[in-house]
Amino acid sequence: MAETKKYYMTQEGLAKLEEEMEYLKTTRRQEVVERIKIARDFGDLSENSEYDAAKDDQAFVEGRIVQIENMIRNSVIIEDNGDTNEVNLGNSVTFKELPDGEEEIYTIVGSAESDPLEGKISNDSPMAKSLLGRRVGEQVSVSTPGGDMEVEIVDIQ
Repeated sequence: MAETKKYYMTQEGLAKLEEEMEYLKTTRRQEVVERIKIARDFGDLSENSEYDAAKDDQAFVEGRIVQIENMIRNSVIIEDNGDTNEVNLGNSVTFKELPDGEEEIYTIVGSAESDPLEGKISNDSPMAKSLLGRRVGEQVSVSTPGGDMEVEIVDIQ
């Protein structure tokens, strides 16, 4: 049997998923059902684009519910162990691109809650993989789609 994928996330990330699932199951699901009812009243379903769109939306909502249930069932909560000696999942890492780049701060989280625009990168990303297990002051080579880059770890929180 295949190994089940684990979804690493913070307690906050888990709460957001549970909140999204509750919204989808209660509010969104009902909205879609109403749209389908209204679209049926338009007549011939074979040429009814409103009905087709509502059914597509229903499939998306149901698929997302299944996906979230799976993520919650297989979640592994990232515990803050207070260790800031080396980069671990859940740490915020300040680094600068060498030779003279500006400092950047990212929090390393599981793929389920990564959002680079909010400063949260997935532990599966090339940057996070290169930083994990490293210490302040270390220079790290990171392979990115745009080419290799060198960074220096400035701080771990």
